[in-house]
Amino acid sequence: MVDDEFKIAEKYEALCGVMDEQMRRLWSATEARALGYGGVSTVARAVGLTRPTITAGMKELGEARQLAPMAPKHRVRREGAGRPRVTDIDAGLRPALEELVEPATRGHPMSPLRWTCKSVRTLATELTRQGHAVSHQTVSEVLQNLGYSLQANRKTREGSEHPDRNAQFEHIARRAKEFQQRSQPVISVDTKKKELVGDFKNSGREWHPQGRPPAVRVHDFQDDELGKAIPYGVYDLGANAGWVSVGIDHDTPEFAVESIYCWWRQMGRKTYPEARDLLITADGGGSNGSRTRLWKVALQRLADVTGLKIGVCHFPPGTSKWNKIEHRMFCHITRNWRGRPLESLEVVVNLIASTTTTKGLRVRAALDTDEYPTGIKVDDATMASLHLIPDEFHGEWNYAIIPTGSGRISKQPRTLRAKL
Repeated sequence: MVDDEFKIAEKYEALCGVMDEQMRRLWSATEARALGYGGVSTVARAVGLTRPTITAGMKELGEARQLAPMAPKHRVRREGAGRPRVTDIDAGLRPALEELVEPATRGHPMSPLRWTCKSVRTLATELTRQGHAVSHQTVSEVLQNLGYSLQANRKTREGSEHPDRNAQFEHIARRAKEFQQRSQPVISVDTKKKELVGDFKNSGREWHPQGRPPAVRVHDFQDDELGKAIPYGVYDLGANAGWVSVGIDHDTPEFAVESIYCWWRQMGRKTYPEARDLLITADGGGSNGSRTRLWKVALQRLADVTGLKIGVCHFPPGTSKWNKIEHRMFCHITRNWRGRPLESLEVVVNLIASTTTTKGLRVRAALDTDEYPTGIKVDDATMASLHLIPDEFHGEWNYAIIPTGSGRISKQPRTLRAKL
């Protein structure tokens, strides 16, 4: 409150010489109203006016709002005085500026700024070259008056849509509902963005003592010793729970299916002890892509080991952002480690495993140090041996893989590779 009085007193001293009695009363009332409760007393002490005087000014302000605004008793400047606007002097300035920034001219071969960043300083330089002498500040004001503002790119275009895009979404929703009604697990899978391990800058901010932010490296060159982390996630739609395997080698179909198997051993079979089927919803590309042969071979191994009939539904091309795991688990992991350097693989695993939400999300994570070589080819004979049943609706996106064994394997190996 003392600070408020001091600031008000300073302003009053600067203005009192040019204000008459009414203006002092109205100005004091405005300051008191801005302060809220106790404002009248604060202003009275700061400027030396009485409380009734300030209260009278507040009453005048209220009456002025109901009636026409109070007009000044006399003009300070003669009518028409002051510096004229540059747009009034130079009628061709606005059209010239609009021609430079008009989006339709971005690719026009005759546009003088076709390959140049259109900052206000660049625009001012070009306008001056054309005979319109203006400053960058004037350019900014004219642009705002014309309805322009600084804006970033917005991701809204998803590319060409497949004609059955919406039908596939409906198919996935219908299949997921059928599985959940039968108390069978439905999971969403995907690989999260690969992360450099080490004292590198991580987007976001976290609370630290003022002026003492964590020091990180200037350049984001991969540390040969620490490498990178490859988080592959499995999100259980029914249980609102997830598993993340943090790999260190390559994001391959074998790594993806091994992560699903880890989820099943550590979480899935405990949550669904009577499960006979499993539905996987996945993107159409990457390590779990619909065209990837090794993905289907690895799923056959998973079905054989677990005894589960595995159904797979892929999202149409260009729609990966609608995968449930993206906005139900991955986004919360990113929020949990914002502004924190991922200095070691242990830090990565612990930050993922400590991710929670107010709606009950729980996540478990583990480090996978196995090697997953790339370039493995799957021949036609191997594909023909798979117990793969395509769906009648887009069999390339929707299919089931049947276990080759007669029943559930009682003792499951630690990894799928142990079965080979």
